[in-house]
Amino acid sequence: MDAGPNARSGACQDLSVLSLYHDARTPVHTVPAGAKLLVLAVAGTALFFVPSIVWPAVALAVVLGSYAVARIPWRTTGRQVLGLAPFLALIMVAQVIFTGWQSAILVGERLLTLVLLANLVTLTTRTSAMIETIERLLQPLRPLGVRPERVGLLVAMTIRFIPVIREQAQLVRDAQRARGIERSTVFLVPLLIRTLRMADGVGEALDARGLD
Repeated sequence: MDAGPNARSGACQDLSVLSLYHDARTPVHTVPAGAKLLVLAVAGTALFFVPSIVWPAVALAVVLGSYAVARIPWRTTGRQVLGLAPFLALIMVAQVIFTGWQSAILVGERLLTLVLLANLVTLTTRTSAMIETIERLLQPLRPLGVRPERVGLLVAMTIRFIPVIREQAQLVRDAQRARGIERSTVFLVPLLIRTLRMADGVGEALDARGLD
């Protein structure tokens, strides 16, 4: 059974409540969702064609300035950077070993800029607006069998559940430390159980609204 407009609207409202949207009235928030996604796509492509470390640094400064304009708390930005830091450091060390320090800096600038830019789009764009934009863009592909409403919902849920799973992982770690377990080989088991329970609850909520 396919979802009707009312069912999809209800699901979108639920996801908006769960979204990472930071409510504020700023110039960044007023930019249409389509324009933000276009900037993200263009930046994601252009940064990988720029061989100099100067322009990615400028792009990173612009993104950080946009955070300030959007009045995003620096604590929120810091959490994003700290979460990325271990992976970024590992990649940069590998780049230094195999290709040199300039390549390492360039790769680090690219990844950090794109992650922060994508997060800025999420923080300043309502999930419902993002879904509507994606559905409009995919409408011409409907005759080919593409179902825009499903793709839009999938994108919205992916955006939300990546940080949710990360939060669940932190809760599992905290619970293990409280029991005196600093390192455990069974870390993934409770995380998997929590994730499956959460997915089951979301599935029931979507099914109740007529989404198959």
